[in-house]
Amino acid sequence: MSGTYLVTLSRKTRETTVDVGLSLPEGVTQDAVSVETGVPFFDHMLHALAFHGGFPMSVRASGDTDVDAHHTVEDVGIVLGRALHEAGAKREALARFGHCVLPMDDALSEATVDFGGRAVCVYRATYPQPTVGTFDTALVREFFIALASNAAATMHLECRYGENSHHMVEALFKATGRALSQAFAPAGGIVSTKGALD
Repeated sequence: MSGTYLVTLSRKTRETTVDVGLSLPEGVTQDAVSVETGVPFFDHMLHALAFHGGFPMSVRASGDTDVDAHHTVEDVGIVLGRALHEAGAKREALARFGHCVLPMDDALSEATVDFGGRAVCVYRATYPQPTVGTFDTALVREFFIALASNAAATMHLECRYGENSHHMVEALFKATGRALSQAFAPAGGIVSTKGALD
């Protein structure tokens, strides 16, 4: 993995190998985000999340995509979630909360996040087409559950409406990137009345 990142993590199982590099959001150019998972639509979505969130990021994954993309998508969520958790811990105080409602043509999607140390994912989406190309839209939920669980974050994610599954999913990934960027903004102190986020 090339580049210098605040956090680098790897995970290897019998099903997948995943390497992630991540830095705190700073606003990025296209070439500050590099994604190769062997699942083209998923690559596109991860790139959108990182770019619109301003996170310099590298993701390399290989897996048993001859079976299907499930293990690769879920395991990337696991490692990226852990990387977000570690990156957040390296900033003394985070804004903690983030929210974005984002349109893409016919679709409107919303992401609300809290990096308060509680792993919860509320996900609501009904897609008009069950696949985008060969990508099963059911895997979007698996990715975000893995991400929230391993980031120790609360994430409320909703595709409010849309006529095109591609637009709905892409709007959700972009909204999530923007919400994460807000949550990772520096704060003057710990954003909690109890003085701790766990």
